[in-house]
Amino acid sequence: MTLTLDEYTFLIVVIINTIIAVLYLLIGILVMVPVRNRRKEGETERLHDNRRTYLLRFIVMILCPVVGPLFFFAVHLFYLTIFRFQVELDDVIFSKERVRTQLKADEERERNVVPLEEAIAVNDQKSLRVAMLNVLKGEIQNSLAAISLALETKDSESSHYAASILSHELSEFRMEVQKLYLGIREEKEDQTEYEDMMISYTDNVLRQNVFTELEQKRFVHMMAEAAESFYIKNPSGMSEQQYESICLRLLGINEFENSEKWCIRLANQYPDRLSAFTCKLKLYFIVRNREAFFQTLDALKKSDVVIDNETLELIRIFG
Repeated sequence: MTLTLDEYTFLIVVIINTIIAVLYLLIGILVMVPVRNRRKEGETERLHDNRRTYLLRFIVMILCPVVGPLFFFAVHLFYLTIFRFQVELDDVIFSKERVRTQLKADEERERNVVPLEEAIAVNDQKSLRVAMLNVLKGEIQNSLAAISLALETKDSESSHYAASILSHELSEFRMEVQKLYLGIREEKEDQTEYEDMMISYTDNVLRQNVFTELEQKRFVHMMAEAAESFYIKNPSGMSEQQYESICLRLLGINEFENSEKWCIRLANQYPDRLSAFTCKLKLYFIVRNREAFFQTLDALKKSDVVIDNETLELIRIFG
C-alpha cells in the first residue's frame, strides 16, 4: 500500500507529536513532580502541577496534534515571561479596620420598621416582633433599656425574647465585671489596663438602668472603686468621658458627695471642656443648690467653651 505525500506527512506529524507527548508525560511524572514535592517542604504554600495534570495534558496533546503541544508551550512561555516573579507583599498591611463593607439598604424592611418603644406603646404585635428581631441582629448591649420595656408587653413571644436576651446579656455582664474587678487587684501598682476597661465597659450598661436598685448601686460602687484606683495611679490617663461617666453614675444612685468629688476632679483635669460644667449643673440642680448652680452657669457663659444645643437651651431658661 503506497501512501500519498499528505498521508505520509500526517503520519510523521502524528508520530513526532506522540513522541513529544510521551516525553512530556514521562519527564513531568518522573522528574518534575518529585523535584517540586521535595522543594515544597521548605517553601511557603504554592500550587504545583501534579501527576494528574500532566496526564490530562498528555491526553489533550494526543487528541489535538500540533495544536495541543503548541498551546501548552505558549502558556508556559507566557508564564515564564510575565508571571515568573512573585509580588512582594512584605510592606503591605492588611487591616480589617480599614475595610468598610457597603451594604445595600433594605428599603422595604426599613419602611415597615418602627422603634421598639413605639411598638410597645401601641401594642402592635407584628411590629413589636419585627423590632425585637432587628434588635437581635444589632448591637444588643446598647439596646438593653429598650429590650427591658418589652418585658411588660402582652405579647408572650416578645416578652420571652426580651427575658431571654436580658438574662443572657446581664449574666455575661456580671461575669465580665467580676473578671475585670479581680484583674484590678492582681495587676501591678503602675498598671491601669483593667481599670480603663472596667470603667468603659460598666458605664455602657449601667447608664441604661436595667438592674434593680440594689444591684445598680453595687456595680456603680465597683465602677467608682476602679476609677479611684485609676485616679491614684494616673489621673491624667483618664479620659474626659470616663470622668463624666463616674460623675453621672454616682449621681444616678444619689451619691451626691462622691459625685461632686468627681465633678471637681473633672473640672481640674479638663477645665476647658463642656462636661466639666454640665456635670456640675446637673448635680447642683438635683440637690437644689441654687447658688452653686448659677455660679457654674455664669462661669460657663463667660468661658470659651463650645456649647451644644441642650446646654444652650438650659442657659436660655435659667440665664
